[in-house]
Amino acid sequence: MDAADIATQREHILRLEALARNRASRPVHAAGPPPTRCEECGDPIPEARRAAVPGVRLCVTCQQEQER
Repeated sequence: MDAADIATQREHILRLEALARNRASRPVHAAGPPPTRCEECGDPIPEARRAAVPGVRLCVTCQQEQER
């Protein structure tokens, strides 16, 4: 691993840790309409995404991170 790889890996770990802290501090949502904000990072979830993906709870960025 070179310095760039190490920095990228560290940045990824720090982001995941920040997301975990953010998620742990948020209340659990009751059943109902999907939230307008991402459960992981708090960013807005666009109306088009909420309409296209029933039950969506994450923004595109956090969904991609979760799928990795």
